[in-house]
Amino acid sequence: MGSLLPLSLLLLLAAAYPGGGRARRRRGARAQGPGGSSPAPSETSEPFWVHISPQFKAVQPGGSVWLNCSTSCPLPENSSLSTPLQRGQTLSGPGWVSYQLLDVRAWSSEVRCFVTCAGETRGAKAKITAYKRPQSVILEPPLVVGNEYTLRCHVTHVFPVGFLVVTLRRGGRVIYSENLKRYTGSDLANVTLTYTLPARPRDLWKPVTCHARLSLDGLVVRSSSAPITPTVLAWRPAPKALASTSIAAFVAILLVVGAAYLRNRPLVQNQSKERRVSAGRAGGRRNVGQFGEP
Repeated sequence: MGSLLPLSLLLLLAAAYPGGGRARRRRGARAQGPGGSSPAPSETSEPFWVHISPQFKAVQPGGSVWLNCSTSCPLPENSSLSTPLQRGQTLSGPGWVSYQLLDVRAWSSEVRCFVTCAGETRGAKAKITAYKRPQSVILEPPLVVGNEYTLRCHVTHVFPVGFLVVTLRRGGRVIYSENLKRYTGSDLANVTLTYTLPARPRDLWKPVTCHARLSLDGLVVRSSSAPITPTVLAWRPAPKALASTSIAAFVAILLVVGAAYLRNRPLVQNQSKERRVSAGRAGGRRNVGQFGEP
């Protein structure tokens, strides 16, 4: 009987703490993981970044540019550059690689830099734009014909023309604007904008200017002409021409009258002389008759 007491005590303890052994086994399983060993930390558990600089660059057509690709990966496995542009030199150092790009002529090019770290590849991108600011923006004086006048603006040596907007302003207000996106050429070009509008007295003495604007995905290049102020003579050539015509007609009439006068003057003088001579002869006869007759 005494030997059964420890066994009864063990059964009571097991009933009081059900699952105790299982709980200990679960805690141990959580601590050790599958296979009874601790999991190895991942080499890419901490994210790394890739950065390219500059992210946007504008150059003259045919120019070159350097792009720097950097990363926080301590031991990068590989670094590369994807671009349609011609590549030049490559320089590198701890955590960075610099690439040279040559003869940039496309108005917009996308460049991507890739870095592989612990089997994971990440990248960054940049955009390169080639452009040429207008060499000059020239606004001609207004050409007036009748009741209309024509403005002509010249924008020279500009690229890319497809992103050019030419605007005419009078007194600070836009009177005409044209977008040249229909132009798809890839070379420098000269652009001439011609616009005709009615001539009104209220528009006198208001300065007129021409503006050229290149909008290149974040980069805006502006150029403008010198202002031109229309005057009365510039806006009213019709009365001026009429006055010139009237003066010319008046001079022609004077010439005709003068020529007629000069041509008729000798005849008038001869007729006057003949009348005086005839009168003199008639008077002489009368005198002779008066004095010769008794």
